[in-house]
Amino acid sequence: MLKRIFDIVTVLLISAVLLTGAADARGHKISLIRDAEIENTIRNFSTPVFLAANLDPSAVKIHLVRDKTLNAFVAGGQRLFINTGMLTQAKSAEQIIGVIAHETGHISGGHLARINDALKGSTATTILSIILGGAAIGAGRGDVGAVIIAGGQGVIMRNFLSYTRTQESAADQAALKYLDKVKISARGFLEFMELLGDQDFLAPERQDPYVRTHPLTRDRVAAIAHHVANSPYSDTAVSSEFDISFRRMRAKLYGFLNPIGYTLRVYKESDNSLESRYARAVGYYREPNLEKAVPLIDGLIAEYPKDPYFRELKGQMLFENGKPEAALVSYQNAVALLPDSPLIRRDLARVQLALNDPALLGPAIDNLRIAIADDSESPFTWRQLAIAYGRRGDKGYSSLALAEEALLTGKKSVALYHAGLAERLFPHGSREWLQSQDILLAARQKKNK
Repeated sequence: MLKRIFDIVTVLLISAVLLTGAADARGHKISLIRDAEIENTIRNFSTPVFLAANLDPSAVKIHLVRDKTLNAFVAGGQRLFINTGMLTQAKSAEQIIGVIAHETGHISGGHLARINDALKGSTATTILSIILGGAAIGAGRGDVGAVIIAGGQGVIMRNFLSYTRTQESAADQAALKYLDKVKISARGFLEFMELLGDQDFLAPERQDPYVRTHPLTRDRVAAIAHHVANSPYSDTAVSSEFDISFRRMRAKLYGFLNPIGYTLRVYKESDNSLESRYARAVGYYREPNLEKAVPLIDGLIAEYPKDPYFRELKGQMLFENGKPEAALVSYQNAVALLPDSPLIRRDLARVQLALNDPALLGPAIDNLRIAIADDSESPFTWRQLAIAYGRRGDKGYSSLALAEEALLTGKKSVALYHAGLAERLFPHGSREWLQSQDILLAARQKKNK
């Protein structure tokens, strides 16, 4: 859940340019966030577009950046980064899908060739740190990457992800082709580009990063407008499923990222819509005010008993307010409804470990192993797995998990230590021994760079 924004080891940040929209943003934090519902929503929006571009949807990793500015970019091979500001300021699912289609055009057009080699194989937080000038990645109770930006490289980093006008036009044309292929209107894409066009009148330091890294021209907007005027799908409404998912996603983000007063001004108490109640439930929980939050989420669960995300949110509310026994039931129900979600599995395991019940240790390990199988880049999950194996007395497996966590967080010496320990504890040639060899090799290579 989005609480992972705040569970982070924070380090000094000097200046941020690419994603903050400020030439000197002292004290600002840039974080990746994780949320099962929002990631799945973006995945559902993206999959038809990826398929239209002949990309394997499962090969494209999606990352959410906690930043209020409009921005999205692709880097490190096939990694799509989207700012929360893009999601909360968008007015429709079509706008988000249009941006995704454009970024997909950069991938399929090979526009990333100059940076792919440098970033290929890197984790998302490592990519952000490289892009922003060097960083340290922290993983706390919530698996969020923190970026420290070493200043003085703003222009270099801005150019690092900037595309030429020719490439921008090519990505536009590819996006329009993909949108027609999947029968989604490009009108939302045009609306987004017109929104960016308004920023031409702003001083550069006040412009959103998307404008600075994706050169905008009147010819590009005119070409998209021409397509909208002639496409047979321009008046085709997006599916009701996409529309509902978009409104839920935006409401959820708004509740998490804004003070309750701001949330109530947008999602009023008199509004009984699903998204309004959702936003207010999240907002009150974040305040925290469970007396108002729990009845709202209970009402949504009663109305939508098969929705896993409402049960996940209730579990989070209860767990973070010292009620792990009650949270356990909510998370178990969420996993039963959505068993293939690594994030929900991981949070269920966290509650199981927090209860310190020997009978729950085995299920916790099972949940963590399932989560790791689907999401091996989560330092927090590896840490929880190390704790679980440690409690069971499995030193070898605990060391392997600690080594994987250390490798992901850039602690090369720690990774070497724990992988070396695991190497000695497991039989030569076993799967676990080979895993320790892989970690040792990767850690040594990174240490020598």
